[in-house]
Amino acid sequence: MPLTMVLTMAPSIIRIGVEKQIVSGVVDRSSHKEITPCVGGIAITLGILFSILVMTPSEVVGELQYITAAILIVFMVGFMDDLKDLTASYKAAGQILALSIVVIMGVRLESFYGLFYQYWEFHKFFSILLSGFTILVIVNGFNLIDGINGLAGTVGTIACCSFGVWFYITDNLALSVLAMSTAGSLLGYMRYNMEPAKTFMGDSGSLVVGLVLGVLAVEFIDTASTAELTEKYRFTNPVAICIAILIVPLFDTFRVFSVRLLRGLSPMQADRRHVHHLLVDAGLTHLEATTALGLYNLTIISLAYYLDPLLDLHFLILIIVGVTTSISTAIYLKNKRNKRTRETLALNQKA
Repeated sequence: MPLTMVLTMAPSIIRIGVEKQIVSGVVDRSSHKEITPCVGGIAITLGILFSILVMTPSEVVGELQYITAAILIVFMVGFMDDLKDLTASYKAAGQILALSIVVIMGVRLESFYGLFYQYWEFHKFFSILLSGFTILVIVNGFNLIDGINGLAGTVGTIACCSFGVWFYITDNLALSVLAMSTAGSLLGYMRYNMEPAKTFMGDSGSLVVGLVLGVLAVEFIDTASTAELTEKYRFTNPVAICIAILIVPLFDTFRVFSVRLLRGLSPMQADRRHVHHLLVDAGLTHLEATTALGLYNLTIISLAYYLDPLLDLHFLILIIVGVTTSISTAIYLKNKRNKRTRETLALNQKA
């Protein structure tokens, strides 16, 4: 249903975006070369909300009412930012308001789940703070990977399907509908975002999808290792599995922020140091870079799933992060060598 709905609505929404000049301009760090409407988030959000309304069983629809309210808040924040570039403080305030609603109403991490070898139950106040921070990181991490055609849609679809299938087989119908509605909406959007893109997701879409992923991640970590689950559906290391599912936005955010801080720059200063930019600069097309990152995401999820019953949480996280760091470093070094080669050739031509 959300797939068909978005496919049907998107052309009209794109046309309105062009007429009303709701567009993404071209700047030095842009990966696109033409002014493009950034209204994909409108279609995505409508697809999610309508599907929740129609597809959620009546006995559990109440479980999603606060999440729906939070989605509407971040959508409005993102849409206003797409229209007139809100300041960082306004965007942060809107996001904090939205995530406060969901964590106060029960979407919370209750312990470290074995991280740092700790299992003690959190005080409610600390639980709210840590849960809110976790969702905030995921929201903004997903927002940051929306830099080339198809990437955010691909990564979002993989993550939503991973969470959605697990919630479905463990009888959490409300969260399963939320996840699969988002996945279906993203698939419909990607029809118009693949190169050459007819529309971008915009903050109205990336913030909404990021919020959904944040909620799904917190709920997954909190329930995936509980004794109530049958053994074949239970995970030994749900934190590591969640990191694997969200490895692309989480690792890219950590890497980019770390590089900026080491260079004495603001972590919020936009640049072309994201891994998807490195792949494009290495000579890949948007489709090739998106495919490479999507396949890597699936590989890491499969690896984590296979190793989950065999390894300690910290060792499993170390493997996931270590492999990702090695590949990212190799891409960076290849770009550096290519840049030096181009500079040498340019000097030789001048000589």
